[in-house]
Amino acid sequence: MKQTFSDMRVTVIGAGQTGLALVRFLVDRGATVTLSDRRRPEEIIGLDLLDDLLVDLDLGGHSLKCFEEADLIAVSPGVPLDTKPLKHALSKGIPLLGEVEIAARECRAPILAVTGTNGKSTTTSLIGEIFKQWGKRIFVGGNLGTPLVAACTQEDWDYLAVELSSFQLETIERFCPHYGLLLNLSEDHLDRYPDLDSYFAAKKQMFKNMGPDQIAVLNADDQQVMSLVADVLCRKVLFSGSAYLNEGMSRIGNELVWRWNEEETRFSLSDLQLKGEHNIENAMAAMIPALLEGCPSELAWSAVCSFRGLEHRMNLVCKLDGVSWYNDSKGTNVGSVLKSVAGLDAPVTLIAGGKDKGGDYSLLRPLLEDRVVHLVLLGEAAPKIEKALSGACHIHQVADLKEAVQIARQVTEANGSVLLSPACSSFDMFENFGRRGDEFCRLVLALKQGDAV
Repeated sequence: MKQTFSDMRVTVIGAGQTGLALVRFLVDRGATVTLSDRRRPEEIIGLDLLDDLLVDLDLGGHSLKCFEEADLIAVSPGVPLDTKPLKHALSKGIPLLGEVEIAARECRAPILAVTGTNGKSTTTSLIGEIFKQWGKRIFVGGNLGTPLVAACTQEDWDYLAVELSSFQLETIERFCPHYGLLLNLSEDHLDRYPDLDSYFAAKKQMFKNMGPDQIAVLNADDQQVMSLVADVLCRKVLFSGSAYLNEGMSRIGNELVWRWNEEETRFSLSDLQLKGEHNIENAMAAMIPALLEGCPSELAWSAVCSFRGLEHRMNLVCKLDGVSWYNDSKGTNVGSVLKSVAGLDAPVTLIAGGKDKGGDYSLLRPLLEDRVVHLVLLGEAAPKIEKALSGACHIHQVADLKEAVQIARQVTEANGSVLLSPACSSFDMFENFGRRGDEFCRLVLALKQGDAV
């Protein structure tokens, strides 16, 4: 059933994909909407999609008036809560809700929510593939791409698989998923949070309204995860890549073992197309909700094994003169890069750098000393990364991605690998990680075709 926002004045802050979807959602439900963004109209992609709606625009900055006069502030996830107009609105007692909270109040299908530092998109997509092959109508979106409010335009979903970032979880109030998956926790987004505990606390928000009728799917191997959720009230189902669990999903040698209700099912990892230890963890986590919901185990495993992965996540671009080139542009934090490099044999040339997110790059040193021969650095964070990793391997600073590819071609040995896994966001040089990955692929394929890069 649709919520009503009739006679409500709502200010939507942030004109990204989620903000634009929020505007349409709210207007459709009777609200008088103002869209506020610090960018000018010509800088906002997709603004013309609102041309058929009656919407007030507050662009090129934030007018405090449109926040003071609002009955509700709807926040896009990319907008920090300490932004001046939001702090001002809160001081006036004006309620503030995020897109996920607003959408979830209308959604009636069970929500399968996925969060963690790394692996969220792959796991959410895997859940979608499993349920689709099972014949279920499942929405797949959230931080992955399609905002949850888009699911509210169709009311016949069986399930909703939703990737959630810490930013989205900051603004929930009554949100309560049927399944909450917490994959892992490591350093990230310290350019937004004052410390690691604040980042972890945002992740824990997912469980705040979950109780005995809901299920938390948790990584038993991650001490930070298990410590964070020690006091949550929902039922816990674990997965582990290193221990044999009496109940839950375990990796034992070259098999996954699912134990539930005193029954055991085994799955051969030789059938899995996804590569890397982290993707085995993602596969374990993704299968658990489906198996608990009654999906036949052989069907669930078939769906996982047919999945080839997402763009910009450890994709092999090509092989050129004996060198394998990998696009992992989605590797935007140190923890992600560690897992990606660990999945490759030496010698590796690593291309990294971009907009610094406050991570501790020194954590990369042991793995670089073991597997990486050359580190090619670009972007704003390059000097900071070089300082943290000086002496770990040969380091080259370059002006842009084009030069990075050229240098990597020159220095990488035959039978080696070149890996773009930046440990940083893209926003100093590219609109998003996808554009960065696309440009990397273009440059590499130009080398293969013999074109000038």
